Amino acid sequence: HVQLVESGGGLVQPGGSLRLSCAASQVTASTGCVAWFRQVPGKEREGVAVVSPDGSARYADSVKDRFTISQDNAKKILYLQLTSLKPEDTAMYYCAKDHIFRPTCHIRAASDWRYWGQGTQVTVS
Repeated sequence: HVQLVESGGGLVQPGGSLRLSCAASQVTASTGCVAWFRQVPGKEREGVAVVSPDGSARYADSVKDRFTISQDNAKKILYLQLTSLKPEDTAMYYCAKDHIFRPTCHIRAASDWRYWGQGTQVTVS
């Protein structure tokens, strides 16, 4: 069973930055796709970024060039660097892990992902 624990959220002013972390025993993409999602109340959980086993990343258009997903394989931590934050980035951010190995990862619907963390709140105001 994979348990994911996010941290690093908080309150930040527009234009500011945050780094989110996701730690677990099997969080890096070498054992399956890993991704960051976000959700605001009343809306569906949306994919933000995903990283493939080769380290390549894909981003939602809304965060491209502002957010960066990365992983520390030695520490088994997944990161999401958030820069140039906007009020519309306010959401609960979740890390997710796939249950099977895929050589190439895409931002799929939230229902396709099996393992989730409890989330960390990011508020831009």
